[in-house]
Amino acid sequence: QVQLVESGGGLVQAGGSLRLSCAASGRTFSTSVMGWFRQAPGKEREFVATISRSGTNTYYSDSVKGRFTISRDNAKNTMYLQMNSLKPEDTAVYSCAAAKQGYLTVVPGSYDYWGQGTQVTVSS
Repeated sequence: QVQLVESGGGLVQAGGSLRLSCAASGRTFSTSVMGWFRQAPGKEREFVATISRSGTNTYYSDSVKGRFTISRDNAKNTMYLQMNSLKPEDTAVYSCAAAKQGYLTVVPGSYDYWGQGTQVTVSS
């Protein structure tokens, strides 16, 4: 069992930066593929980024590539999402997720555990 808690969301102007954190409880964090997803009002959940168990491999959606960086610290049971050059269209609730399977995936259904989410609002 893994429990996930996101933090770091807030209100920021376009062009600004935020760093989200995802703190995990339980002993399986280091053996879980992790991911970030977001959901804007009236829209479906959207894949943002994913990271391998060791942190060596990452994959991003085209909409955030070059602006966002996913990372993890297995010693601290924490994953991060550094978001730079934020745009109003990045406004959404951002959620972290953990998958027991070992491959990177963009499919929400492949993830086994989810956090409650943190709101990110980017003003123009």
